[in-house]
Amino acid sequence: MKNTIAAVVAVLMTTAIVHAQKVNIDSDPAAPFATYKTYAWTAGTPAPNALSEQRLHTAVDARLAGEGLAMNTTAPDVIVATHVTTKEKQELIANGFGYGPWGFGGGFGGATVETFVEGTMIVDLYDAKTKKMVWRGIATATASDKPTKNTDKMNKALDKMFEKYPGAAVATTGN
Repeated sequence: MKNTIAAVVAVLMTTAIVHAQKVNIDSDPAAPFATYKTYAWTAGTPAPNALSEQRLHTAVDARLAGEGLAMNTTAPDVIVATHVTTKEKQELIANGFGYGPWGFGGGFGGATVETFVEGTMIVDLYDAKTKKMVWRGIATATASDKPTKNTDKMNKALDKMFEKYPGAAVATTGN
């Protein structure tokens, strides 16, 4: 009986696909983030869904405003581009439990292939004068069929990205 319960628990634990959201940031330490006060958008790689793209731009606008940057299309300090890609992936899930060659009896087992969509979102900031990239945030997570879940994941990723935006830290130390 104990072996049966252990087998059921093992199956349940191995069949769930859990793909954690990954967020990475990179920035140029020599970039003058404290001097950046304005930004403008440039073309990137749009999300497959136009509504998702609009939500992304609105969310990035809010994060940039939170960092003290204002939209200025005529003379920006920073140029912003976003890139969104999706890729269908497969993962082999072992869902079996068995006994070794010297154990008693047999077991049950097998494997299934789970298909999921992985989405990657990139936010790039370029110095408008030098045209050099000064900051990049990359987030990767499993996409959902539900737009609200994807919006929640996007906002969570952007929050993580902009927690590490160097502008606020530089601006507050100068007082």
